[in-house]
Amino acid sequence: MRALKPGDPTSVGGHRLLGRLGAGGMGVVYLARSTGGALVALKVIRAEYAADHDFRARFRREAEAASGLTGQWVVPVTAAEPAAREPWLATAFVPGPSLAEAVTLHGPLPERTVRALGARLAEALTEVHAAGLVHRDVKPGNVLLALDGPRLIDFGIARSAGATALTATDVVIGSPGYLSPEQARARAGDVGPPSDVFSLGCVLAYAATGRRPFGTGTPAAVIFRTVHEEPDLDAVPWSLVPLLSRCLAKDPSARPTAPEVRDALAGESDRRGERTAERAGERTGERESDWLPPALPRLIAERSAAVLALPDPDPVTLVRPPERPALSRRRLLTLGSAAGVALTGGGLAAWAASRPGTGDDGGTGTRPLPRYVIGLHADLSGSGKAVGRAQERGARLAVADFNSRSRDDRTFDLALRVLDDAGKAKRAAAVAGRFVADHDVYAVVGLTGDTAAEATVARYEKALLPVVSVSSGADLHSKTGARAYFQLRPHENALSTPFIHYLTHTAKSRRTALVDDRAAGLTSWQLVKDLATYAPSNGATTTHTVPADSEDFAAVAAAVLTADADSVVYAGTSPHRAARCARALAEAGFRGARMAPEPVLEGAFLTEAGPAAEGWVITTTYVDPAELPAAARFVSAYRKRFGVRTVERFAVEAYDALLFVARGLRELGSVEPERGAMVRRLRTTSYKGLAKTIEFDPVTDEFRWVGSLFLHQVRNGAPHFLGHYKELKKT
Repeated sequence: MRALKPGDPTSVGGHRLLGRLGAGGMGVVYLARSTGGALVALKVIRAEYAADHDFRARFRREAEAASGLTGQWVVPVTAAEPAAREPWLATAFVPGPSLAEAVTLHGPLPERTVRALGARLAEALTEVHAAGLVHRDVKPGNVLLALDGPRLIDFGIARSAGATALTATDVVIGSPGYLSPEQARARAGDVGPPSDVFSLGCVLAYAATGRRPFGTGTPAAVIFRTVHEEPDLDAVPWSLVPLLSRCLAKDPSARPTAPEVRDALAGESDRRGERTAERAGERTGERESDWLPPALPRLIAERSAAVLALPDPDPVTLVRPPERPALSRRRLLTLGSAAGVALTGGGLAAWAASRPGTGDDGGTGTRPLPRYVIGLHADLSGSGKAVGRAQERGARLAVADFNSRSRDDRTFDLALRVLDDAGKAKRAAAVAGRFVADHDVYAVVGLTGDTAAEATVARYEKALLPVVSVSSGADLHSKTGARAYFQLRPHENALSTPFIHYLTHTAKSRRTALVDDRAAGLTSWQLVKDLATYAPSNGATTTHTVPADSEDFAAVAAAVLTADADSVVYAGTSPHRAARCARALAEAGFRGARMAPEPVLEGAFLTEAGPAAEGWVITTTYVDPAELPAAARFVSAYRKRFGVRTVERFAVEAYDALLFVARGLRELGSVEPERGAMVRRLRTTSYKGLAKTIEFDPVTDEFRWVGSLFLHQVRNGAPHFLGHYKELKKT
């Protein structure tokens, strides 16, 4: 719930408003308290939509239809005023999450929960159909989860079976992915109770697997699969497949009725419960929340406690506002774009058959664009705050640049939501939880350190919330198989490539000394192993080990000279120890090529090594955009906006990453995207950024990192960007 806005009323129809539960283009859903003290969800429709006679008729029908239903699993209407200037309807408030939110936060539901869910929703539909009604929009967002069972909400597009449709014959009513084939064909006369059973089958398949049975994508693509292809039930528990297959039959007459679905699921659920009780030796003591997995009762309890703790609003004197000028009638359906129009918290949605030249903005292009939020998960106050701040700046500049494009070049706006994990695993997990729970967020950029990545990837993966990591080198994709994790920085196993290439083709080293700094642990060992296996120039290598508890690099320098090495690779990660190594080599008189990996290139190395740092070549996974002609505009805008002379490392990479996400959003089409669809789209999206081209190998499913390894050289006490490692021929 969010706070009321200054323009919100304080009271509607005698109900005192407490806060906003949701808002959309057609109206607002408030949390309110009735005159008797009960909490209600109060839906208020904007006056401009209510001016449409057909729309007002539909709203009146919703109120009348829902007020006649009293079943346990249907949310009752407590009050309504369809004739008001801004029509409103109040229903009992259910503090639990929607099924869509529950699956997003906690993954697919266990089979016993799916069975209980299905039996009770089928019972709700039995009452709906017995009243001569068809719901027409049974979907996860219209199912709320309470401790004692689910609640079916929103009869915004319900109508009496056999009643005359109030919409055009070429309009698809419902939510793609959950509507029936007869709804998809826009045949109003064919839509009856079997249509709701089909939608229920889709909902149960989603609850059991976390995936829609007919996939995701544009409405047209999903509708086509609904009409012409078989559902994907591969991940559905085998015992549920026969019933769901019948529910999802293309022929309405081949589907079971709602009572048959209820009896099939309730009967089997009861038998399973009895067998479980017998095995446990228990016949009593079952709690009403036992049908839910453990995490959901806690979530419901937390929300209930928060709502019950709300103070009563102070009494106010109501002043009737002056009448506003009448607004021009708006069309309910945006025919030209096949876009859905929905009230947040409700299910009134319509997709129209494509007909040119019928947009509701009169062709002026002034209608507000949809806004998609991208999260930035970064360390902004811990040890990695410099990198985190740079990525925040790069991401903010990307959002500003994208939103400044002409409307011919964009169909939506972007917004950035930033959260700080302070470089701590526990806090990173909390940040991931907040982004996962925020359904305005369609993707996350960041995870600026390995600690955050390792602590959160599983959470993001479970929610299918794509997260694009710019600077973390943890190889979590190959370790976990997480498809929602997009690692744009090459992992540690790839970092030996620029060493070998530079020493072979530029330094032409025949004898390479490898300094294995045991203080760096596995990182140093892996780099030394790779270089010893694939020796530069097919020459010889010698390995010189420095114990983790030793700072004596003089002995190593002497050994390097004894081995007659013409190049040295320091394989550690400490800038301080690298500086000691550099000074020892300089004091010993070594003048050959010297290299080190990215973590060494810090101010401490340059300061502590002093003149001994001159000439060192450092491999990096980031560029200096000031040296890239294509990035000149970015550099100028960055310096001007943030008042700096130097663009910090990973800033332009974050800029590219955010626009890579924007490209994925754009390629999904004109409808509001879904997180799962974004994961699949980004895996096939290619984006040529300022620093590198971002694309993923369809065979390995990993980022193509070959173009993402670069070299810097210390010159005059500062790093100088040499470019991509393959572009160098000589020093």
